Amino acid sequence: MEIVPLVIAALAAILLFKSVKIIGQAEVMVIERLGRFHRVGRSGLNILIPIVERPKSLDVRYLESDVGGIRKITSGSTIRIDLREQVLNFPSQPVITKDNVTIDIDAVLYYRVADPQKATYSVQNLPYALETLTRTTLRNIVGEMELDATLTSRDVINRRMREVIEDASIGWGVDVTRVELQSIEPPRDIQQSMELQMRAERERRAAVTNAEATKRAAILEAEGVRESQVLRAEGERDASVLRATGLAEARLAMANAEAEAIRLIAASLPDGQASTYLLGQKYLDALPAISQGKGTTIFLPAEATGMLGALGGLREMLRAQGGGQDTEKRTPGALSSGAPRTLGGGPTDPART
Repeated sequence: MEIVPLVIAALAAILLFKSVKIIGQAEVMVIERLGRFHRVGRSGLNILIPIVERPKSLDVRYLESDVGGIRKITSGSTIRIDLREQVLNFPSQPVITKDNVTIDIDAVLYYRVADPQKATYSVQNLPYALETLTRTTLRNIVGEMELDATLTSRDVINRRMREVIEDASIGWGVDVTRVELQSIEPPRDIQQSMELQMRAERERRAAVTNAEATKRAAILEAEGVRESQVLRAEGERDASVLRATGLAEARLAMANAEAEAIRLIAASLPDGQASTYLLGQKYLDALPAISQGKGTTIFLPAEATGMLGALGGLREMLRAQGGGQDTEKRTPGALSSGAPRTLGGGPTDPART
């Protein structure tokens, strides 16, 4: 008789334990009443009617790694549905690209249960469904792309996979937040070919860079030579202009001085005698140079008689001005003893001495 109360107490304790559920933060529990959905138990204390109400379990999958680094998938079920963002990681799978290259792609899916009721009743084994959908979507997307585009378009692949999986998983009460490709591993021979291609491309870029540098250096050197030549030419031009300007100014000063001298001579002589004076002066200046020749024959201009007449006029003019005895020493008569004599000079024949 004493056993019956103990049994009753044990059954009451078991029923109380099963009817009282404490749900943690960010967790919910789907509660069924007589096999049908009744309500969703939220965080805190939840009391279930014994035998009539019971929690509904949900399948879960985990990818774990042991001590040796070998990854394995662990499947199970739980009555507590986690509302936090979860990671669905599964082993890499072979995918064939558009150019028939088989590559291994490892992807990871981030999702969050938005509707616990749909996640429990709309799909059987939610993690497996998400994994299968991710695998098929990945194969479809990569199958439309070549190997080079696959290796360089991770963002495009991630975005397209997220759009497809999110559209398909809306009815499952799941919100897909991110889809990421962890690694893309081509075959070993393809990797070696890609390394050779990359090395050749780098060598080509280095050669192009060296050629561009040589070209730039040659251009700069040519520009420097051209600028130096231009500057040198400009300097020579400026020097020539300055020399010409100086020479012109010198000649102008000499011409002004000579004009002033002629003006003074003309002012000191009678009218019309300035030209005779200047002509005689030039003749007297030229006689020493004529007499210094080594030959004995000297050719004078055809108008030598006129020249001598001009000298005579110069003598008379100087005498009229009071030249006196100093002037007679410079007349042709005084020079006739030492200067060459004029022989039979006609108007058109040269005089010979």
